[in-house]
Amino acid sequence: MGSTGVKKVALAYSGGLDTSVMIPWLREHYECEVVAVVADVGQREDFDAIQAKAFATGAIACRVLDLKDSFARECAFPALQAGAIYEGRYLLGTALARPVIAAAQVAVAREFECDALAHGCTGKGNDQVRFELTYQALAPDLKVIAPWREWEITSREEAFTYAQSRDIPVPGSPTKLYSIDRNLWHTSFEGGVLEDPALPAPDDLHDLTVNLKEADDEPEDVVISFNRGRPVAINGTALEPAPLISSLNQIAGAHAVGRVDLVENRLVGMKSRGVYETPAGCVLLAALADLEALTLDRDTVAFKRYVSSRYAELVYQGLWYSPLREALDAFMVSVHETTTGEVTVRLYKGMAQPVARTSPHSLYREDLATFDEDAVYDQADAGGFIRLWGLPPSIAARTKAREAEVQNAIDSDGAQIVNAGPVPGLPSDLTSPQRPSTIGQEKV
Repeated sequence: MGSTGVKKVALAYSGGLDTSVMIPWLREHYECEVVAVVADVGQREDFDAIQAKAFATGAIACRVLDLKDSFARECAFPALQAGAIYEGRYLLGTALARPVIAAAQVAVAREFECDALAHGCTGKGNDQVRFELTYQALAPDLKVIAPWREWEITSREEAFTYAQSRDIPVPGSPTKLYSIDRNLWHTSFEGGVLEDPALPAPDDLHDLTVNLKEADDEPEDVVISFNRGRPVAINGTALEPAPLISSLNQIAGAHAVGRVDLVENRLVGMKSRGVYETPAGCVLLAALADLEALTLDRDTVAFKRYVSSRYAELVYQGLWYSPLREALDAFMVSVHETTTGEVTVRLYKGMAQPVARTSPHSLYREDLATFDEDAVYDQADAGGFIRLWGLPPSIAARTKAREAEVQNAIDSDGAQIVNAGPVPGLPSDLTSPQRPSTIGQEKV
């Protein structure tokens, strides 16, 4: 055990540049043993090679955990039900994966009796907050080590040099250092030339989607089936959550659907630019919102829109393990009791457009909505409704007009008009002058 008191640390390990150099760094600076924890959340990596690299760089153990189903079922789909989109554009792919990864890391740390947890997040990013808030919720007794906040390495170029000096193979090169995060729900790109928001993203910066000019020339309709707000089938074929997302990524990605280039406000206070690809998520969110329009009443839809924004903020800010997020999930489950049905989404050249929808719980009534003759809706009733609905602005407008008349009279002859009479069109009790106050006057 080194002077730091740390004997064994569980490191969230991806095999990328940052975590590849952390195993030897932790061993050198903390004189501790390192257990690598690799979370498979759908990033489509060679996990045998990642495990071999962990051992080659000094890890005493390496756990590769298949978390795709739990990620899809317990994180992605609840966020989908909530309609969670950060700042109206970001579908939270990275933020949603961090809680499930950190929770698995804590479980492995307990298995190996580790006394510390480590992650490869930089001191400028959001992920350090997401990992560490999960640690606080699930393992507040374990020490947290964040090498990017401790070591003398200040850039990815220096990290690359550090790796080369120790013969550690890492992806990328010193001149093309994108930070790439992949999982079942999305792929994100940051860093490199993307740090200049004035420059368009390079044409080859694609993973889940094709370049728009290479997208299919013919539109494709895909039918999404939902049960209580959760997708359960594509084109009539029932699928479990993870395979459903994977399949829809391929279908929608071929049409360049789900790609966004944006500048966002990071939790730590700065703005950052990234390119995000979320094909399945984009289609599912559009389809679910369309189905909700059919099955939810107006007030519920309006309130859910507000809740969706708050839910997205909680996820983005690392507050997955919070009482409010759990309470909002319970609300969303209740809201979607009747959100069952099918939505047809047309995919074409980067667009996902719902074109048809049906539900056994539809609130849509053709006999009410029709412009043809009907026996249900008496159109004459609308006149009274409009007069009552418009009463507040009508009173305000008439009062303003009368005040203008009084002011004009004062401006013309300088005489103060005490009682200008009733406002035209309003009941007399709304415009009659107030009686003089007798408060504080003695009776004689």
